[in-house]
Amino acid sequence: MKLPDRRPKLVIIGDRFLSPSVVAATIRTACADVLDIETVELPWPDEPMRHGYSEPGMEGLKEYQGDPDAIVRWVADAEIVVTQLAPFSATMLERIPKLRLIIVARGGPVNIDLAAARKRRILVVNSPGRNASAVAEFTIGVIIAETRLIARGHDALRKGCWRGDLYRADLVGPELSELAVGVIGYGHIGTKVVRLLKAFGCSVLVADPYVQLSAADARDGVRQVALDTLLRESDVVTLHARVTPETRGFIGRAEFAAMRKGATFVNTARGPMVDYDALTEALKSGHLRGAALETFAAEPTPADLELLRLENVTLTPHIAGASLKTIRHAAEAAAEEVRRYLSGEGPLNPCVPAP
Repeated sequence: MKLPDRRPKLVIIGDRFLSPSVVAATIRTACADVLDIETVELPWPDEPMRHGYSEPGMEGLKEYQGDPDAIVRWVADAEIVVTQLAPFSATMLERIPKLRLIIVARGGPVNIDLAAARKRRILVVNSPGRNASAVAEFTIGVIIAETRLIARGHDALRKGCWRGDLYRADLVGPELSELAVGVIGYGHIGTKVVRLLKAFGCSVLVADPYVQLSAADARDGVRQVALDTLLRESDVVTLHARVTPETRGFIGRAEFAAMRKGATFVNTARGPMVDYDALTEALKSGHLRGAALETFAAEPTPADLELLRLENVTLTPHIAGASLKTIRHAAEAAAEEVRRYLSGEGPLNPCVPAP
């Protein structure tokens, strides 16, 4: 690596998942001792993220944490910032004139005003697929947990109840090898979910209008179909799309009604794509046998959310991406972007604002 003729200041705003010390050590290994590095730790996930829809000066930003004034003070005259959750709004960027590179150590840079960054000639990069393996494995886990009634048995035993009835023929669930599983979204995560499902012997359907199946998946019998066909023919439907204007709320009452009676719905993607009131109705009516839900429209979930009280739902608090590999992957991706920036190379994963 060509050494810069100065020592750029780099600020790492990490948290209690993406450890700033791990990121700093990884960057020092990749870039030698050519940076002045400062670190800060935010209290996520012990404290929840925020959304800037109604906060003055933070319009449009999502899934962030950190006080804007404190972040501006921390960054001060830094040239490079690495973060997972710190917000950077248009008004904040105006106050950090020396900032040239923001590395977002996550897939979606929803905590950054990309248009404002471009206007100020600040490069923003992200880390697509950093937790793809973790989420894919988790998805298989919750499919098994829900279809084989693992959560029901666990909940009952914790309450002192031995649910021997879960061995009844009218209650037991199917094995993965006999299921048709529909995967909505064939990106970083969806492709890995398909690969794991094939190993279990599942019949796999994929719906994604923007991506073609890989040659290997097509050769192995994976079928690419329209969404209505996937809903109609799948025993399990698992969601792996991204939130866009097109997908917001696109799994609703009509889609649940179109699914097979007795099917299972799984969401380890994002809550805003799903009408959870409609899902609640489909579960209560018995049209759907069950659901496994990792994400919700509002997080943390409201205490009075009816879904939390339904027996035929496996619930987790948005932890599918939480693995040690995710941390390493994010740190290594950030270090490589820093190295490329210092060496004058182009970024691997530049972000552009939506048109």
